[in-house]
Amino acid sequence: MHRSVAPFDGSRTVSVAHDRDGFGPYTAEDLHAREDEGRGLELEDGWLIELSPSAPHNLAYRRIHEFVEAAVAEAGAAVYADRGGDWEIGTPAGIRRPDVFAVPSEVVRAAMAARSPAPLPGHEVLLVVEVVSPGSGSERTDRVRKIEDYAAAGIPQYWITDLLPRPRVQVFVLDGRTGTYRLDLTAEAGEVLEVKVDADRPFTVRFDPQQLAGF
Repeated sequence: MHRSVAPFDGSRTVSVAHDRDGFGPYTAEDLHAREDEGRGLELEDGWLIELSPSAPHNLAYRRIHEFVEAAVAEAGAAVYADRGGDWEIGTPAGIRRPDVFAVPSEVVRAAMAARSPAPLPGHEVLLVVEVVSPGSGSERTDRVRKIEDYAAAGIPQYWITDLLPRPRVQVFVLDGRTGTYRLDLTAEAGEVLEVKVDADRPFTVRFDPQQLAGF
């Protein structure tokens, strides 16, 4: 969920992190040079985008991460799954911090060995998940801009998760011929989402979207 709406390209609005008196464009170097090292921010086409997730949003993505991590462990895959947090994903638009992502373990080991703030390469990522905050500035970004950006980065799967009016997960799969996503399946509360993710050892994530809401 984004705050502080400011004009972007004339066709939509985004919230811009206040830095350098609001003047851009910004680079990855600008992002990492901040005192907070860019935590809680994304870089999109030269703008620093401030993220301010809600409690229901946080609960949902944490549970999705648990399901993905459990599936990886069950399969014995050499895959690292995590919540966005301090990890960055490089895309054509700049830098993204998806709510949940999965990437081969070797990619993370290489990044940690380099001790560099450089983002993980988007084309190495296996899966990204975003939880939509309805009515926020980020909703259009999740549904439109990121579906283009993640596809352009070559990420095989993108899941869009809605909590309202009832929990639902849409799974988009990258079409190798067109380089765009196609909607592969949708699971709503009361149904079982079952998705296979390709890796060194493919793993299958299963859960009822209803589990993403409430206690």
